[in-house]
Amino acid sequence: MVMYFHVIKLSLNIRFCASIKLFEGLIVLCSISIYNPHNAKNMKLFTNILIASILFTSCSKSSSTNTTTTPTVSATVPEVYKKIYGASSITSDGTYITIKSNGMPDHKSPYYATSNALYETFSGTTFGGTTFAKNPNSISEKAYTFKIPADPKVASSHAATPLGPIGVSLNGIPFFNQYAGPNQPLTGEIVSFDRYWGHPAPTGMYHYHVEPLYLTTVKATKSSLLGFLLDGFPVYGPEENGAMVDNIKLDAYHGHTHATADYPSGIYHYHITNTDPYINGSGYYGTPGTISQ
Repeated sequence: MVMYFHVIKLSLNIRFCASIKLFEGLIVLCSISIYNPHNAKNMKLFTNILIASILFTSCSKSSSTNTTTTPTVSATVPEVYKKIYGASSITSDGTYITIKSNGMPDHKSPYYATSNALYETFSGTTFGGTTFAKNPNSISEKAYTFKIPADPKVASSHAATPLGPIGVSLNGIPFFNQYAGPNQPLTGEIVSFDRYWGHPAPTGMYHYHVEPLYLTTVKATKSSLLGFLLDGFPVYGPEENGAMVDNIKLDAYHGHTHATADYPSGIYHYHITNTDPYINGSGYYGTPGTISQ
């Protein structure tokens, strides 16, 4: 009899959160106590419990939320990369750091489905004081693999950043460059940035072209490490040593070299600023790795 109920339990596959686990256990215990194929009244109650469990599971699936999980990190990964909390896994082969992410932001957005707990309505002003106007796209889950150099070096020839992902932020969301399309400024897209200054592409790819406000105001600070570009060099916020970073203080690639909290011996690093080109300038400072999805 107990084996019979284990089969039923597995078929229902109720595995979503601690509260559902508790409900599952109660269902099994109640079902075991009443199951009797020779008692019609008990069997009717047993059937009702099974139906209730299926409906509960179905509702749980339809109202699924995006939750932050601790990434799987291999022992060979340097400490600084462990700050990428939005990754599903981070590994290293000594030459490259491989970061995997589903690309789902861990903050609220009007671009989530209304059934998602992270959905919110939003109106008002967004980046640059512009009035928000939602684009027609929606966030969808991806399967990103970012492969970046573990020991980045300046490139002898600086490759231009492409449209699409040029790096990864701490919450696993891709950084995009300063263009809305081939040599097209962001002017027309800025109005569609949500409360945290990101938005999805037509493919459902949520991304940041500018400062990821959730990271700089909630998860970290405006002077913190915010992620890495594909060439392996780190990206920092718009403040440094208590002052705003101005584009004039940065080179053509939107960075400079000196010590940071994460790299006390010094390293080239990019800074996000509030004016064009925002994250990256005239290409990668180093040699970029790869991004697949």
